[in-house]
Amino acid sequence: MTLPTTHVSFPAGAVTGESTVLAVHPLGDGRHAVVTAATPFHPLDHTWPDQPADLGTLTVDGVELAVVDCLTGAVGPDGGTPLAGADIPVRRGDEEWSWLVLHVLAADPGDITGRPAALAVDAGRRAALSAAHSGCHLLALALNEALAPRWRKDPGRTDALGHPDFDSLAMASSVMDTGASTDTYRLGKSLRKKGFTTEATEEFPALADALPALTEAVNRRLADWIAADAPVRVDVPGPELTARRQWHCELPEGAARIFCGGTHLHHLGELAELRTELRLSGDGGELVAVTRPKRV
Repeated sequence: MTLPTTHVSFPAGAVTGESTVLAVHPLGDGRHAVVTAATPFHPLDHTWPDQPADLGTLTVDGVELAVVDCLTGAVGPDGGTPLAGADIPVRRGDEEWSWLVLHVLAADPGDITGRPAALAVDAGRRAALSAAHSGCHLLALALNEALAPRWRKDPGRTDALGHPDFDSLAMASSVMDTGASTDTYRLGKSLRKKGFTTEATEEFPALADALPALTEAVNRRLADWIAADAPVRVDVPGPELTARRQWHCELPEGAARIFCGGTHLHHLGELAELRTELRLSGDGGELVAVTRPKRV
């Protein structure tokens, strides 16, 4: 039997739910993956693993089972054991495949297929990850604005607020944990060809010398947005795990939209503070932004 694509409720912020266990699969090392028809759990995305997986519990017949990891899995049209991570041979969302949330248990839960399950996400961890993820998007918009004067020509891509999209054009990696998001940007030839300059000009100092002023400008903009208590939501075209979701924040400058598969705050007033630290790598080839949210 081919399993149906999992329906997810985490885009709306759900941390609990009930569903039927559809299958249990061994993963190796004694671990087992439980597949349910629907779930509030956010799994690690195998294509862009920026937000860590939700943890929590799965309770069946009164027995509470610890979910120690949560992965994105895929099953081909012929069925079989779900594949995960680098073992998935097709592009995310391939319509001939089923896309699954794999709730990873440390041990074999026994014969629970077909049984109803209560699913509960670690709500404190989820809230911290959501704050870090929303902070990551706000940092991107504020950094794009602060760096806009350093473009010698139109790079051909702007962000939701109309500034040259340094964040997407230079992005090397984005990772987050419960305390911060860390975004790393390449400052190489490709970016320079698009028109970005790190050198000193008549208008501004070299990027290395400008970092204190840039950091101040970014943090000032972040503080303005937090004070505005802008509402946040995740727009979804459907309940499927593979639905292309979009982060939406009503900032004073206008509606900001960024495609994103993660979890987020409901409004920016959930943060007491959001601050970033900007630094260059030792060889000057990368700009690193570490953004720390402080929740109310």
